[in-house]
Amino acid sequence: MKAGDRVVVRYRLPTGQATDALGMLVSADGTTLVVDGKRGLERIAVADIIAAKEVPPPPARR
Repeated sequence: MKAGDRVVVRYRLPTGQATDALGMLVSADGTTLVVDGKRGLERIAVADIIAAKEVPPPPARR
């Protein structure tokens, strides 16, 4: 994955629950991913990530 890719990242919240971030990958380094999605910029610690993958563009609006 590289900056500009559309991604989905499943990660663990401090409560222990899991949630997803879907959007454009803004940046990634050894400790943090930054995803720009519907909830705005989400900074996700690499240690909290359960799974991540690139996803296709959203379907065209009708």
